[in-house]
Amino acid sequence: MNNIKSKFSIKDLENLSGIKAHTIRIWEKRYDLFKPNRTETNIRYYSLASLQKILNISFLNKNGYKISKIAALKTEEIPALVREIAEKNDESKNSINNLKLAMMNFDQALFFKTYNELISEQSFQDIFYTIFVPFLEEIGMLWQTDTITPAHEHFIVELIKHKIVINTEIALNKAKPNTEKITYVLFLPDNEVHELGLLYSNYEVINKGHHCIYLGQSVPIRSLEFLLTQYNNIRFVSCFTVMPIKKDISKYFKEFKDKLLKDNSNKLIVSGRMTAFIEEENNQQISIFKSTKEFVQSI
Repeated sequence: MNNIKSKFSIKDLENLSGIKAHTIRIWEKRYDLFKPNRTETNIRYYSLASLQKILNISFLNKNGYKISKIAALKTEEIPALVREIAEKNDESKNSINNLKLAMMNFDQALFFKTYNELISEQSFQDIFYTIFVPFLEEIGMLWQTDTITPAHEHFIVELIKHKIVINTEIALNKAKPNTEKITYVLFLPDNEVHELGLLYSNYEVINKGHHCIYLGQSVPIRSLEFLLTQYNNIRFVSCFTVMPIKKDISKYFKEFKDKLLKDNSNKLIVSGRMTAFIEEENNQQISIFKSTKEFVQSI
């Protein structure tokens, strides 16, 4: 069975390209840029080639090219001009467009090609913050508007995870023997499975030469208690994306303090979306950061 999405509504094109559906219709009529197909029930839809074309047109338009000039180009000249501009200017928008196409096509080869081109010119940290983070923010919007399915999201997120893991291994191989007494323990709270930010934090902590224990998804507080018998100065690092829910955050902190931060120098460091709902903590052993980047800069 072919799982590649090959039919797109005009709303899909709008969500993926950032060009309003009304504008796409005007361009279509005025410049004959697209030739939508119709279903048996006469509903218009666009092909994957049309999606690629609107992404390229969007890129050129945002780089100062008027639509009349773009429309005068031959079909094969449009992607060539995109590549030329991307090489001279900021390539991030074009790279993000390529990642969108890789996601929609379930195309690992295009993902790796795009990534390899980026890593030949940029550091992994730059790629993560300038390409992956804005791309992932767009994915959230695309998922909410039903433009993509959970399968699309899982596909691309797993590929990004793979790159984080590879770079973490590289950082570990370069790491010098650690002499500090601080141990970073990275974990997600019970029923929290969104680990991309935490996985990247693990990379950064290791890259900065610290001793790190990565525990991953859905770790109950009781599972962390054993670590108190092994280490004396622990920085527990977590990311609250959807869990614990707003009303349970205070309760979670109380349990964590009672079981893991009592009569010791340990600390809890939290970042993520749910931190927006955290009331100011007076406890000096708990630090709150709005984002993964903010936490990384504090290390």
